[in-house]
Amino acid sequence: MSTATPGEAPGTTHDAAHGHGHGHADPTAPVPFGVLAGYKTGDEMAHAVEKAVAAGYTHVDGYSPYPVGEAADALKFPKSEMGPIMLIGGLTGVCAGFIMQYWANTWGYSLNIGGRPYFSWPSFVPVTFEMMVLTTALSGFFGLLAICGLPRYNHPLFNSVAFDRATRDRFFVCIEATDPKYNKDEVTALLNSTHPESVEEVME
Repeated sequence: MSTATPGEAPGTTHDAAHGHGHGHADPTAPVPFGVLAGYKTGDEMAHAVEKAVAAGYTHVDGYSPYPVGEAADALKFPKSEMGPIMLIGGLTGVCAGFIMQYWANTWGYSLNIGGRPYFSWPSFVPVTFEMMVLTTALSGFFGLLAICGLPRYNHPLFNSVAFDRATRDRFFVCIEATDPKYNKDEVTALLNSTHPESVEEVME
């Protein structure tokens, strides 16, 4: 049993007062998502991203009404995964469409029509092509949802009133609390040095 020592606040246990308590964190306490800075132009946002990356932060992201190439370069975005995903989807459709017709015409429902051979592959081309188009489109659609983590109906940044303009005429940089170097005061000072329009800590 832990008891409070003289000079401690009433109800404070000896272990908790010295940082040795375990499992007593307040589950209702707000959890920071990160520090968000708003800018008027894409160039300012790109400069802020470059400065954050140069300072060693790795959990940085930019939000803008349209793509800003300089910011993407500073974030070292990897090559899009959509190309391989759609290529694999298209090849799957080609193989599936061709094999389906081969089986149906040669084995499952083999019919001699006008003396045409059962394996008349030129007649398979239209369906094979359409299957490729269908599976490529579906792979692209569902692949994009998976890569972007969608559907997501809410995001912590939606708690920021200023962030409402991210799809219209403002640009934002967020250094997230999951970054190993994250310290609210240091992050805020860094972003303030880039002369943003606004800086705020956003909670989960």
